[in-house]
Amino acid sequence: MDKDFGELTHKTKNNYKGILLLRLEDASAKEKLTVVQFLFTEKLEALFNHFSVYKNGKFRVKKI
Repeated sequence: MDKDFGELTHKTKNNYKGILLLRLEDASAKEKLTVVQFLFTEKLEALFNHFSVYKNGKFRVKKI
């Protein structure tokens, strides 16, 4: 896993509309799909213009 991903995205000057980092190391494909569906239906507004991290059932958001 790329541990520097979050730092790298904050240092670059790209025009992001939102960044989502999923930390689902031991999840099956079905579990990953369930998480993505949940985030895009229940948390979609929070994803825009934010750096978001989903790990172990927790969803954290930080303004870009």
